Amino acid sequence: MRDGKDLDVSGVLLAWYDRHARDLPWRVGPADRAAGMCPDPYRVWLSEVMLQQTTVAAVRDYFHRFTARWPTVEALAAAPDEQVMGEWAGLGYYARARNLLKCARTVAGEMGGRFPASHDALRGLPGIGPYTAAAIAAIAFDQPETVLDGNVERVMARFHDIHDPLPAAKPLLKERAAALTPMRRPGDYAQAVMDLGATICTPRSPACGICPLRDPCLARASGTAAELPKKSPKKPKPTRHGYVYLARRGDGAWLMERRPDKGLLGGMLGWPGSDWTAAPAEAPPFGAEWQSLGEDVRHTFTHFHLVLKVRTAVLPDGLQPEGFKIVGKHEFRPSDLPTVMRKAYDLWRGQ
Repeated sequence: MRDGKDLDVSGVLLAWYDRHARDLPWRVGPADRAAGMCPDPYRVWLSEVMLQQTTVAAVRDYFHRFTARWPTVEALAAAPDEQVMGEWAGLGYYARARNLLKCARTVAGEMGGRFPASHDALRGLPGIGPYTAAAIAAIAFDQPETVLDGNVERVMARFHDIHDPLPAAKPLLKERAAALTPMRRPGDYAQAVMDLGATICTPRSPACGICPLRDPCLARASGTAAELPKKSPKKPKPTRHGYVYLARRGDGAWLMERRPDKGLLGGMLGWPGSDWTAAPAEAPPFGAEWQSLGEDVRHTFTHFHLVLKVRTAVLPDGLQPEGFKIVGKHEFRPSDLPTVMRKAYDLWRGQ
């Protein structure tokens, strides 16, 4: 059996990718790439931001809607914040949407609508971290950058039979991935490794028998593939509590508030509510006989669970409490709400 040092890993993976590349709406496939078609950096950037902490299946429809509505970075940069945040609703991690707009406006306003090609220059743009910069540089500009997402980490851990747990193992996995990154077709290679992890070297029940790297894979040889990569135990998530207040006028208008730009759901339109703490105080937006729906909203964020008690009341005609917004019946779109706020609306609607 040959090991990874003796095998042209990149050549094997690129040959496999040429036959089995996934058809993704933001991707220029290997045949088109070979024919001279270049990826659009805008579409690559948009897809990479959307894919953070999210699956390909969840992103497809969002990507189609965004690119149909805003086909260029200049178009996105000119879009009103509330429209972009509304289209983003449901993808979560709303700081990404705020940074998306900041980045689009920087590229459109200061760079003539052209994304820089180098990793370091990309890192200087709002919302672009080391991984996203590497992915854009490799995929959009064919730079030999090492792209290390969860799929690549899993492939590297198994290929080299690395048992150090994540996240501590990330530097070692990146070092091993960098050693295999070729100068020839690095963008296609980066996507090939990601596709391998997504379709064959999957988290559960990896299809080792049809893997193009099955012979030199050390974890397959040792029988440890299914247990890698190892991960450090997760700390239990705390639970926070809060209140949300749904007030509707007789003509169907709703009382809403825009959350502060910084923090969870920053800049999003939602229901008035209390702070989210271990023991929140009720904080209704106006005096009324607030009624309980009798059922709580439950939602999980990255670092904590949230339980919200839902209160409802009639909003008197002509009343607009200071700091809040009246959204008319025909302006209100439940799909624009962040998921936790939509859960409260769905609970109200189901009563």
